[in-house]
Amino acid sequence: QVRLVESGGGSVQAGGALRLSCAASGYTFGSNYLGWFRQAPGKEREGVAAGAGSIDYAGSVKGRFTIFRDLARNTVYLQMNSLKPEDSAMYYCAAERDGRSRNPLGADFYKYWGQGTQVTVSS
Repeated sequence: QVRLVESGGGSVQAGGALRLSCAASGYTFGSNYLGWFRQAPGKEREGVAAGAGSIDYAGSVKGRFTIFRDLARNTVYLQMNSLKPEDSAMYYCAAERDGRSRNPLGADFYKYWGQGTQVTVSS
């Protein structure tokens, strides 16, 4: 059984920072493809940051968000700095290429998904 569990979400003020975690069980991240996605009410799921050896970032978060891995803990992180109200969303981590897409920032690229963690940024 593969499980991805996100944590670290919460409520912060604009300009603040937050670090999201995604811990895996029954799966080893290693250097495999992984992605962070977000979805706000009424909007489509958006790829935030994703990749394997190199990471692609959505233009809206480039320079503010960073993915990094802790291989020993089998955990990946999304560091979010200079948060804006428009960053408010449910954030999901995803792993394991499914083969339905060639775009790592596309939701159909991945086989495994976590349940999400809520991020709310107030102005």
